[in-house]
Amino acid sequence: MDEQQKELVSAARAAGIWYLVLAIAGVLGFLVLHPQVYVAGQVSQTVAHLQEQDMLARWRLLLEFVIILSQALAAVYFFKLFKDVNHFAAWCLAAWGMMNAAAIMISAMAMGGAIQVANTELPVNEKLVMVQIFVQVIKNAWGVGSLFFGLWLIPMGYIVLSSQRMPVWLGRTLIVGGIGYIASTFLNYGGLEYSWIDLLTIPASISEFWMIGYLLIFGIRARK
Repeated sequence: MDEQQKELVSAARAAGIWYLVLAIAGVLGFLVLHPQVYVAGQVSQTVAHLQEQDMLARWRLLLEFVIILSQALAAVYFFKLFKDVNHFAAWCLAAWGMMNAAAIMISAMAMGGAIQVANTELPVNEKLVMVQIFVQVIKNAWGVGSLFFGLWLIPMGYIVLSSQRMPVWLGRTLIVGGIGYIASTFLNYGGLEYSWIDLLTIPASISEFWMIGYLLIFGIRARK
């Protein structure tokens, strides 16, 4: 293995590590802890959780910080990995990854605001209104952010597919997953409520963990 290939494999492993951190923080933060603090449609219960389970709410916020940092660092290392393979696609991948991190930053700001408001001496009615606004900001930051999350998978898949330095079907699954994320966002915000809409994001989940595993185990193939 020549020196350039060693550097690429090193960048691939770094991208894989930060992508894995992003996945773990996302599962723990958004899927595990979030419903324990922010109860959908129950703002009074949410305020009670923010007051009575202050440490849990802060752990949820800290995991949001981890999501932001790991998304940004994964985007940086993916650019380093792919910039000499396809510079324009690598730039798109990094830019859209950073945009997703920026969207989650808005969610983190709203979480910080919700914790502060819930633990002030404001009248109960004012707390309920303000926390409800923060909860909607969190929800919509993640909703709009999913557009950019879908977008960042598409150039990632295109680079894999066109360069053939990773499995071709990994590239195809990434592209399908990215399109699925974008489509599900449009359908959800279009007011459509069908159970099958959630299935559109499954290819993205499969391709992400496949990509993480490939980066950590194999890195990237040498140029043919």
